[in-house]
Amino acid sequence: MNAPAELALLSAFHTAEQHVAAFARFTAALDAAFDACATPGDPSRCARFARGLRAALTRALADPALVTPAQREGSAQTYRRHVIAADSRGRYTVAALVWQPGHASPIHAHHTWCGYAVLDGTLTETLYAWDDARQGADVMRSHPRASGAVSFGGRGRTSIHRLSNGSDAQAVSLHVYGVAAEHISTQVNDVLPLVRKTALVS
Repeated sequence: MNAPAELALLSAFHTAEQHVAAFARFTAALDAAFDACATPGDPSRCARFARGLRAALTRALADPALVTPAQREGSAQTYRRHVIAADSRGRYTVAALVWQPGHASPIHAHHTWCGYAVLDGTLTETLYAWDDARQGADVMRSHPRASGAVSFGGRGRTSIHRLSNGSDAQAVSLHVYGVAAEHISTQVNDVLPLVRKTALVS
């Protein structure tokens, strides 16, 4: 029973108190990841932080009260982002992203570190390499990211990707961004162009 509609129906039986408790557990795990890191200015450079964030996201997959039915609602036009929680010290923001069939992010790197887990459905992640000479992103490979997949990456153009939903069912992913909530629209994605292929001259 993994269909998004069925999972949302099950989530409806969780109380507001259970949701708050689930998020308290999740943010406590994130705080512990920060506490384990000796380089708080850029925790993505800290192996303990990366392991702690991945562990927090993995535990989140088994906590159905974490994302409410309202936070699983999508949009017909593009993927929808629901901000769920923000750290009072501005270290991170947690959001649920809802992807209807055919939705995709732009090709992007990140201005900050980011981790995500696929809660429902299957996304496709396409990876790119930055071509400085041609000032664009070149496709490397694509692979499915099914429910249960967890990923973490640092800032900069060494980690360029695009997420898309090529299936016929809704997908939901949980993301943690290393910015305060007020900066989530401007200081997360570094949107990049695709490399222009040179036409062959016969």
